[in-house]
Formats: sequence, structure tokens, C-alpha cells
Amino acid sequence: MISKSTIDSVFETARVEEVIGDFVQLKKSGSNFKGLSPFTDERTPSFMVSPVKQIWKDFSSGKGGNVVAFLMEHEHFSYPEAIKYLAKKYGIEIEETEQTDEQKQQANERESLYLVSDFAKDYFKNILFKTEEGKAIGLSYFKERGFTEETIKKFDLGLSPDSWDAFTNHAIKKGYKLDYLEKTGLTIVKGEKQFDRFKGRVMFPIRSMSGRTLGFGGRILDNSKKAAKYLNSPESDIYHKSKVLYGIYNAKQAIAKEDTCYLVEGYTDVIQFHQTGIENVVSSSGTALTPEQIRLINRLTQNITVLFDGDAAGLRASLRGVDLILEQGMNVKICTFPEGEDPDSFSRKNSLEAVTLYLEENSRDFISFKASLLASEAKNDPIKKAETIRDIVVSISKVPDVIKQELYIKECSRIMDISEEVLFNTLAQLVQKDRRDASRRKPTEKKQMQVVPSEKEKVEKVDAQYELERKIIELLLLYGTEEEDFEEVVIDTDDKGEIDYKKEIQTKKVFQKIFLDLHDDEIEFTNEAFKELYSEIINTLTREEELHLESFVNTLQPEKASAVTDILMEEEKYSLHNWESKEIYVKEKEHSISQIVSETILNLRRELVSQKIKELSDSIKDQEPDGPTVDLQDVVDYLTLKKILSEKLRRVL
Repeated sequence: MISKSTIDSVFETARVEEVIGDFVQLKKSGSNFKGLSPFTDERTPSFMVSPVKQIWKDFSSGKGGNVVAFLMEHEHFSYPEAIKYLAKKYGIEIEETEQTDEQKQQANERESLYLVSDFAKDYFKNILFKTEEGKAIGLSYFKERGFTEETIKKFDLGLSPDSWDAFTNHAIKKGYKLDYLEKTGLTIVKGEKQFDRFKGRVMFPIRSMSGRTLGFGGRILDNSKKAAKYLNSPESDIYHKSKVLYGIYNAKQAIAKEDTCYLVEGYTDVIQFHQTGIENVVSSSGTALTPEQIRLINRLTQNITVLFDGDAAGLRASLRGVDLILEQGMNVKICTFPEGEDPDSFSRKNSLEAVTLYLEENSRDFISFKASLLASEAKNDPIKKAETIRDIVVSISKVPDVIKQELYIKECSRIMDISEEVLFNTLAQLVQKDRRDASRRKPTEKKQMQVVPSEKEKVEKVDAQYELERKIIELLLLYGTEEEDFEEVVIDTDDKGEIDYKKEIQTKKVFQKIFLDLHDDEIEFTNEAFKELYSEIINTLTREEELHLESFVNTLQPEKASAVTDILMEEEKYSLHNWESKEIYVKEKEHSISQIVSETILNLRRELVSQKIKELSDSIKDQEPDGPTVDLQDVVDYLTLKKILSEKLRRVL
């Protein structure tokens, strides 16, 4: 178990905007940050982070919470794993008791796969640096590739011994189950026999954005053997090739900072670029680029430059990945290296300044690159030229932004010497075809003409009491300790001893005003979650006379913390629309706190009175001749009270 002092230290030190910024590209939006949701596929920001409140809210998926909740949702960490991750990030020493064998057994399967993968990473690295075989074979290979020891350690490179079961036997001796070794793909089991998948290969650990080891790539050292040059871990519960980019963990901060990402093909391309000084680079690990991989980059930047080898075979086929990037609404450039060179060899031979200059001068917009590539194939053949133009327009049709589409059409018209009108007509035909194809894929249902809306189409009635109770929790959280002037009715007696009602302005803290008014009217919350939250907030404010939102949220159970986050971030949703740019200026709540508090309490009172009136009215309708009678005067009295409350509300408003 992790000690409470460690957990407290983690929450005091960790900054939600810094942690989430490692996974999502955040942009300043007033006092908050906004970005694209890391949980859904979207193109407009609906993800908000509040540095002041130290919470986040994703309005597209409904998820929200504190910094630990983000790691649990995004990285599928358990609570202790999230605390350990943050402790490591901020250099906090973890105090915890030693896990027993029984506790290790109780770890869930997914976590067991992570543990096995991390163990393997350390094992291969240890073999590389601390054994004769590792130094003579693995280390010498990496150094021949031009990698320094610092770079080798940075990427946790290693060596799997040239033995059938060296790793498997060692892992089993250390207490790791064969079942998990097989599920990660590190060990192949055939009947009674088991052997190492990566026997005799140098190892490239593949890590998640948070740094967890997901799988491995292994390169064979003896090219004379009839075996694949590169071998990857098979798919598992923690490793999905289509959702992973090699180097994303080492590159994420540089990508966000530089606001661009270089996409290469191989492991060594990534590593050599890093060593040269260009760190905003990732690799699709030799697999075809997927939408999931592109969205991973899209969280950090909207700008991608795809780097191709100078003599890359099937370059035209590789351009299909460019269309996928365009579909995600991203900006894409393409850069090819001189014949016979790739990113690895080119960066090894040149300085940082030379490589940077080459990338700047040779990175071309996808339209001009594709046009020149395909035009060279078409030459003077009109039919091939027409196919080339159509191919380019197909790519343009993938772009969701109509303004970009028009600019690309103009560029294509200029390069290919063809009228814009023809290109726009072709584009319109392609867009219409895509829509028709999409509609065919969706099952259609014939609906009968309806005069009365169906049950599903009826608008659900708003639960006024729920909304008002929620509003009171919001006011307590945001303004509970604020001192405001409230108009109160004070009972007094005149010289003749008769009761007199006087109005006077009293200064109270918001939480005192709410508590006293609800207590005087004997109002209790009907929603259990709000009832518990109300009690906890009032007790905290009464005891300490202050409420630190950050620490308060961190003390709550996940369900309550999520409810509080929803309330606190509700207002931030509207800042996503950037009203000021449309010359619409919304009045801030802080300008009329007392007014909102009084209005909310009066509305709650009126709602409860309305419920009582309905209850009494229903009783009158349903009363039995011999049963207890309902006094009509009670209904009249409540109607009078409702009228008074309504008049007060109009004055407050």
C-alpha cells in the first residue's frame, strides 16, 4: 500500500495541465486550456482543463475528474499505478509496504502483462550491457549503427540471447507465469516445449504515450538465416499495432512544443533523428498508417511531415496514408531524401543544422508533391494525365475543410494547367458519390407519416428540483466562502408591541446564507448524491471556513469527484464557443453572486410549494367520502405563498 503522506505529496505537487499536456495538445483559453478529446474522434475542441480548480472535463465523452482520474481513464491505470506514475514524473519518493506473493497474484491480468513486458525490457537491457554476449554482439551492432550509449539507454535498447529458452527460463525462475509470457508473445509454447520468440535479436521496446512497455520489435543480426529481418510482438490485450507509434513517448513533448511531427518508417530512423537533435519524430513501425495512429498525433499537433526514403519502393502506394491524414483534417507535407538515403543514414552523415535546413527546403505540400510524382509518370500521355489529375482531386475530396479544398483546387489548377471549373465539378461529383456510398452502407428505415410525435421524440420534462439542488452545490463549491450583502426580513416589535417586519441588508458568507435559509424552511435534498455532497461541503466550510477545491475533490470517492467535476466545469463548456470573437459578451457570475444565491433559494422554495399544491390538489380529487378531508384553505394558503415567492423572484431578477 502507498502511504497517505506520499499520496498527499503527489496531489500537492502534480499539475493537471502539465500531466495532461503530455498526452493532449492544450491551448490557452482564458484562464483554462482546451484541446481535442483523447477519448473520442473529434475535430473541434471539447476537452477543457482548469489549472485553478485542478480538474478536467471532456464534454464529448462526459468523462472528467482530477489528474489521477485522467490517468486512470486514458492509460487504464489502477489508482496506485496512477499515483506511482505521478510520483516518478515529479521525483517524489514512494513510501509503501512490500507486496506479498498473494497480492501479486491478485493483480489483474492486464497489469500482469505490463509487468511481464517491463521485466523483459529490463532483462534485455541488462543482457546488452552486462554480459559478454551483449557487449560483443548487441552493443557493437548498435555502435556500428552510430548510436551512443546515451541514446541506447534513452530508448532502452537490448539484446535477446541466442539461446532457445534463456529469457523464458529466467522469467519463470523470477516468478512470472508462463501463461502471461505466452500472452505477451515473448514466449512461444508448443505442447511441452517453450522457447523465446526473439532469440538472437537486438530489441526495440515499443512504449505507450505514458511510457509503459507494450511490446517489442526485434531485428535479426545474422542476415544469412532464413528468418524475417524484423519481428514484432503479436497482438495482445496491451499491444495493438494499429494504435501504437514507435517513439511517441520520447517525442510527445517535442511534438507539442514544435507544433509539428515527422513521420518515418523504421525504429532506427526515429533513434538517429533523436540523436541528431530532432526529437519530434515517430514511426509507424513498418506497418501501413492507420486512423488510430494519426489521431494519436492529432492530440499533440495538426501538422505532419511524412519522410520517405529516396529509393522507397512503392512510394505511390505509401501515399494512401496521406489521404488518411487529410481525412482527419490535418496539414500534411512530404519530404523525400536523396537517392540511396533514408532518415537514418542522412541524419547520421549530417549535422543538426544541415538536416534541419534540408527538411525546411525540401518539405513540400502534398498537392505539389503528388502532382510532380504522378505527372512524371504520365508524361505526355493525356489519359494518364487525366488519371493523375483525378487522383489528386480524390485526395482533395478527403479534406473536411472547404476553404482548404478551394485553395488546394487552385494549386492543382496551376500545377496541372487545367481550369478550376473542371476541377470543382470533379470534386463535387466525388463528394456526392461518397455521400451516396455512405447512405447505402447505412440501413434505411421507412417511417410512416406521423401527426403525433412518437414517445422517443417527446422532449423529456426537466426535473426542476434536481437542477436547483445541483445549482446550490455549484454555488457552494464556487462561492461558498465569498461574503455578500443579502436583503433579509427581520422581525421586530414597534412601540405598541405589535410585530413588524423590516428589511435590512446583512453581510453573510454564501454558505451561511444557504445553510440558514434551507435549515429555517426544513428543506432537505431529494437527490442522495447531492445530499451527501451538501453535507460534506457544509461540514468542511463550518469547520475550516474555507474550501480548497483541489484538495476537496481529491478526498472524494471517484463517483462523487466525477459529479463535482461535472458541476465545476459546466460553465467552461460555453467558453469553447469563443463568444467574444463573435462580439457576444456574457456577464460573469461573480458580478451578481448574491442575486443568484437568493434567486436559487427562492426558486427551490417555490418548486417545493408547487409540489405541495399538486399533492393537496390530487388528494382532494381522490379523497373518499368517508375518509379524511383536505382543507381547501391549505391549498389557498400555499397558492398565496407561491404568489409571494414569484413576486420576490421578479424583484430579484
